[in-house]
Amino acid sequence: MTPLPSHPVRGRHYRFYDLLMAAFVTVLLCSNMIGPGKSCAIDFFGHNLVFGAGNIFFPISYVFGDVLTEVYGYARARKVIWAGFAAMIFATLMSWVVIHLPLNPSEPYNKIIQPGLETVFGNTPRIVLASMIAFWAGDFINSWVMAKMKVATQGKWLWTRTIGSTAVGQGVDSLLFYPIAFAAAWSTETMFQVIAFNWVFKVCVEVFMTPVTYALVGFLKRAENEDFFDTDTQFTPFSLKD
Repeated sequence: MTPLPSHPVRGRHYRFYDLLMAAFVTVLLCSNMIGPGKSCAIDFFGHNLVFGAGNIFFPISYVFGDVLTEVYGYARARKVIWAGFAAMIFATLMSWVVIHLPLNPSEPYNKIIQPGLETVFGNTPRIVLASMIAFWAGDFINSWVMAKMKVATQGKWLWTRTIGSTAVGQGVDSLLFYPIAFAAAWSTETMFQVIAFNWVFKVCVEVFMTPVTYALVGFLKRAENEDFFDTDTQFTPFSLKD
């Protein structure tokens, strides 16, 4: 059997890695900047299901996270997660600045748009903190589970680790975000209902996206000539080393 590779070639340039990082950060920012501004409701077999629009973005970011870990390894996925985390902090800071800049009194349109800006981009500090903590923990756990399962299965059964890692990562994400953001504001029953629905919804999206994940992983492995196994990886999240 050919030994599993454990270390990437230092200084190696990948054709699509930077594009995947940009796509991941874009989806993440959309989920936090566009998504929270709208609450959605759909009829599901006679039941009214309510969810935030941001939920349609997070599963897509997990697909990118799975692809990055599967093809390039945990260490390079770790860089992307930190890039996303930094982008969230910057976007949050700039949103606060834009909202609190003084209005130009000679422009009447400002009086119309200001309430909308505050509604869409003016999340409370508690929700912002919850979102950042949940994203950071959920994505790192998702990548860790993905990398560990790949070594354990010797690279077989990709679907088991994409779905399995998402189930764990999104579970951690939901269990952290909603209690931190809404404890004492929601009843315990409502809290568990929302957590359960959002977890099931996100995992179902991952299952639905499995053919896309397979196609993207296969393309990247061939194009990059890379199929990384984290056999000797240091799994601390507090590093940017390859």
